Amino acid sequence: MNDHIYLDSAASTPVADEVIDEMLPYFKQQYGNPSSMHKFGRETARAIQLARRRVAKMIDASPREITFTSGGTEADNLAIKGAAMHARIKASERTRIITSSIEHDAVLEPCRYLENLGLSVTYLPVAGDGLVRSSDLKSAMSNDVSLVSIMLANNEVGTIQPVKELAGIAHQAGALFHTDAVQAVGKIPTSVKRLGVDMMSMSSHKLNGPKGVGALYVRSGLEIAPIIHGGGQESELRSGTENVPNIAGFGKACELAANRMSQYQEQVSALRDYLIEKVAKEIPHSRLNGSQDRIPNNAHFTFFGVNGEDLIIKMDEHGIATSTGSACSVKKQKSSHVLKAMGFSYEEISGSLRLSLGMQNTKDEIDRTVGVLSSVVKELRELSPFKRKYA
Repeated sequence: MNDHIYLDSAASTPVADEVIDEMLPYFKQQYGNPSSMHKFGRETARAIQLARRRVAKMIDASPREITFTSGGTEADNLAIKGAAMHARIKASERTRIITSSIEHDAVLEPCRYLENLGLSVTYLPVAGDGLVRSSDLKSAMSNDVSLVSIMLANNEVGTIQPVKELAGIAHQAGALFHTDAVQAVGKIPTSVKRLGVDMMSMSSHKLNGPKGVGALYVRSGLEIAPIIHGGGQESELRSGTENVPNIAGFGKACELAANRMSQYQEQVSALRDYLIEKVAKEIPHSRLNGSQDRIPNNAHFTFFGVNGEDLIIKMDEHGIATSTGSACSVKKQKSSHVLKAMGFSYEEISGSLRLSLGMQNTKDEIDRTVGVLSSVVKELRELSPFKRKYA
């Protein structure tokens, strides 16, 4: 039995064996530059096109609508900056962007950058369960809005947003709609046609593919400006020699995810629900956060009277990997903007812990995790200034 338990699949996932097998030839045997005209180049170009078809099939898109990037962050930047720059080039009067207050930093930071360039950004509030209300978007819409960007599933609390409805509201006002689907792709059906989105960001390492590769879906006929200029690869939207091994691996990961979607949802959501029930039963003064409508692998809790970072350290000492939220924000040592936007108090934010599962996890691991967690929470509460309140 593996002594270590990994419950941080929202941060990253293990690369599937089939994905590694798909990647290996492009390191040693088929290493040509895909832009080259000789056989070596043609082989790697074919690998990219196969991967493009696999990614497109998973999200119900056309292969020509897929642009490969270095990951979800670049895909978000390309969507937001690319749409804004194209509008500016065309001297459009639409100079405002709408997003939500709980987006990943990969969306919020590009928006702040564009604000510094003189564009206007509106940050929508969310309800206590992390949902963006359609009424708030309707109230914020006007003729000066060029783009609305709302994530499909939140990376911290797992809440699934009503993207189809929100996209419809944006389109009624003549605005484009982008969704960061990094946490959703591979876990729930993400048909771009059903959702009605113009752009969608994806990341490979969230669905058992390699790190360092992702993609942006751009609806056919939609023009955005590139943010990386050079040789004109990826239909002139993302210049630079393509990362063939990673792209091939990403494509295979998408094929695997599409084929196992039903199994994943059934297996992982059952395990998540079992985890939620056990925590509720065995750890007093705990609370599940977020909406009932959440991605299958996410369970986000507040354990009152303890500090979430202390929890992570103690759990890690027991060989159990957990998280307080976005791995990308940990090094910045800042409290969760998501939980703040949801109206959480300092104590509620401080005691938060995210447990995110994958198909590699088992019921025995959940039993062990909750047992350790119960003991650690009790130990930390004994040392807490809130000892009497939560004893």
